[in-house]
Amino acid sequence: MNHSVKKSAEKTGEPSQGSHHEQYLTFRLSKEMFAIGILGIREIMEYGELTSVPMMPTFVRGVINLRGSVVPVIDLAARFGREQSEINRRSCIVIFEIEGAEGRQEIGVIVDEVSEVLEIANADIEPPPGFGARIRPDFIAGMGKVGQRFVIILDMQQVVDVEEMAELAQLQDDSADLLEE
Repeated sequence: MNHSVKKSAEKTGEPSQGSHHEQYLTFRLSKEMFAIGILGIREIMEYGELTSVPMMPTFVRGVINLRGSVVPVIDLAARFGREQSEINRRSCIVIFEIEGAEGRQEIGVIVDEVSEVLEIANADIEPPPGFGARIRPDFIAGMGKVGQRFVIILDMQQVVDVEEMAELAQLQDDSADLLEE
């Protein structure tokens, strides 16, 4: 069930209307709708077997082998401070690239269900709210107006900040060492 995001975007049948519109992949996570820009997305895969990695933060569910590359997989719900995602038949892993200190890196995120690719006009994107969101404000790039509702547009560079996740893994490792003493 590998999907090319570009093919998904073509299926929407919506013409590109210049630089004032951006395309976003929408997905559900714990009954909430989120969106991420499609430019960094490489593919969407059916949830499969993960290899767990000891001593990682709880939101790092494991790694997958993607055409010979080791790709870490993050549970977005757990990353947002919620319970780990319950895997079901609609669960997917969205693979995308981020820019890290060591160059570009592929990362997978677990989502409950992929919805669709939407075009959202830049004029229909509001700044992140100062309060009231159930996730960290720095994870939110904006609030996209879609019809009569808003969708939270995530800043994936912040959500999967590799240096922050490495620091969290180190803190967890240090805590385990202290407990053993």
